[in-house]
Amino acid sequence: MATRRTFLEKSTQLAAGALAAGAVTASTSEAQTQQPETSKKKLHILMRSSWGTDEPTRASFVFSHAAALAEAGHDVQIFLTDEATYLMRKATVDMVKPIGWPPLSETMARVVAKKIPVFS
Repeated sequence: MATRRTFLEKSTQLAAGALAAGAVTASTSEAQTQQPETSKKKLHILMRSSWGTDEPTRASFVFSHAAALAEAGHDVQIFLTDEATYLMRKATVDMVKPIGWPPLSETMARVVAKKIPVFS
């Protein structure tokens, strides 16, 4: 007659064995599914923004995201409307300091370095 102690010992051994077998099959299936990385499709992206100096953090998003996408190898264009057209002036860009993000002047320097076209 099985005691409670032997039952618990056998059940933990079975659970440990199942976990080990699962880990082995997971690692081998991951190794089998990994294929050489193929070239990714280059996207053509037009980003539009209407946020201006009254919302400096939101105003800088379009420039930060465009720079990141351009660094990833995509073709990016920025189209500014409404209040965002004021961001075409260097004096205005120098004054915009988004919260938690680099100043817009630094981000704009990345945009210019990547030769991202900006329309307004």
